[in-house]
Amino acid sequence: MKTKIYFLVLTFFLGFSFAQASFPVKRSVKVDESKEIMLDGVESEMSTPVASSTMAYDKTVAILLWVFLWPFAAHRWYAGKPIGYNILFILTLGGFFVWAVIDLVNIIKGDF
Repeated sequence: MKTKIYFLVLTFFLGFSFAQASFPVKRSVKVDESKEIMLDGVESEMSTPVASSTMAYDKTVAILLWVFLWPFAAHRWYAGKPIGYNILFILTLGGFFVWAVIDLVNIIKGDF
């Protein structure tokens, strides 16, 4: 019985390790080139700055949120981390506090 299970597991892993797609996969990257247009030599300035896609956060605020509200992942929500990981952080209480300490170290180092 052990040999049958062994060969079943072996066949399962070997079967998937050599599996390949039977159709070609084409990958292409589209590059959008933006061009600057001058209108009769008139320079115009933007009246409002362009909003960036990533929000810059203050390290001090992130540390204070970690100190007082770490079980609710407030520092992660503030930094704009993915929602799924934030919910997982809350459900596991910061990965049994290990993940929370790693977050604190990363905030202090500036790698958060």
